[in-house]
Amino acid sequence: MSEFQQPIAHTASGTPRWVGLAVVVLTGISLLGLGVSLSALNHANSAEQANQVAMKQANDALSQRLAKTEEENQQLQGDLKVVTDKLNLTHSDLVNARKQSKTAVGAVDKKITGLETSVKSELATKANAEDVNKLNGDVTGIKSDLDATKNNVQMARSEMGTLIARNHDEIDELRRMGQRDYYEFSINRKAGPQKVGSILVELRDTNTKKNQYTINVLADDKSFEKKNRSVNEPIFFYTGGSRAALELVVNKVTKSSATGYLSIPKNSGTTAASTSSSSGK
Repeated sequence: MSEFQQPIAHTASGTPRWVGLAVVVLTGISLLGLGVSLSALNHANSAEQANQVAMKQANDALSQRLAKTEEENQQLQGDLKVVTDKLNLTHSDLVNARKQSKTAVGAVDKKITGLETSVKSELATKANAEDVNKLNGDVTGIKSDLDATKNNVQMARSEMGTLIARNHDEIDELRRMGQRDYYEFSINRKAGPQKVGSILVELRDTNTKKNQYTINVLADDKSFEKKNRSVNEPIFFYTGGSRAALELVVNKVTKSSATGYLSIPKNSGTTAASTSSSSGK
């Protein structure tokens, strides 16, 4: 046998490499699938819990709404009962009122019919054209007396019992009564004494804010001054031995003038002459 022999090659039979790689890949896929499954499971559990919470909240809200609706329903039923009772009462009152109204209207119609019949009968038997004219005249006279009385009531009375006129219209009304003579005047402060009726008057001062004036009256060669007299306040004095007083009233004052009237009793023995500054209408 030769010292130099060829080495014998021993080939070991083993597992191919792709098998190992396949095992590794399959293991990775399995682990990935397991992770995905766990994640899906966790997500499903979370979703279920959230759904349960939402369902609970919805049920609670629905229960509260149902309770509130029930309470409102009970309140509405109570209000409806009250309204129904009131409507029934109102209807009853309305029926009674209609009955009473019909009764009252019937009674009034009956009275009117009876009065109309009575008036027609009276007119047919008693009235004629002359009576009607006389009646109209009486009614006119009564109306005039009533108007005069109304004006008298509206006028103030002085301490002497005379009516105090406040303007031209009321002076005319007093003239129509025929108890006294009236002389209207308008005097100026700078003009000195001015004649009004049978006397002289002199305007000394005026106060428009307080509606006051100061005047000097000259009668029977005598003079007297009235200071700070108020508008529509009468001044009484006597002349010529007359027992009846003359009455001087100033109705309006300005800074430089005063307007008013002098009232003299009729048949007092005093002669009153009209001048340009006084008129006896």
